[in-house]
Amino acid sequence: MRPEELFLLDMLESADAAAQFVAGLEYETFAKNRLVRSAVIWELAIIGEAARNIPDELRQRYPDIPWPRIVAFRNVVIHRYFGTDWLEVWNTAVRNVPILREQIAAVLVAEFPGHGDDASLLDDV
Repeated sequence: MRPEELFLLDMLESADAAAQFVAGLEYETFAKNRLVRSAVIWELAIIGEAARNIPDELRQRYPDIPWPRIVAFRNVVIHRYFGTDWLEVWNTAVRNVPILREQIAAVLVAEFPGHGDDASLLDDV
């Protein structure tokens, strides 16, 4: 099985990518731009899929991270794509993902000391 460290790094990288895709945009621009919407929803799906693969033991050590909600969001995105609520996707990308990014960066630093020297993990995008 793939190490949980790599899934956490996937989450971090996708959070950074989603933030880059929405940077400087207003919701109206996001809602009209299929390319940006597709890119953001893809990164959110990756975050959810990676979260699904984090072992329960690690999840339990970080109960402030809404693991079940992250996975549930991924399931909705993947299985109900044609009924996507783009405002919800937008709000997730601009409000929740930056917070999650910081939480995941902190988990990586705490759980995998090799990342402790990597100050860029804790940098904002």
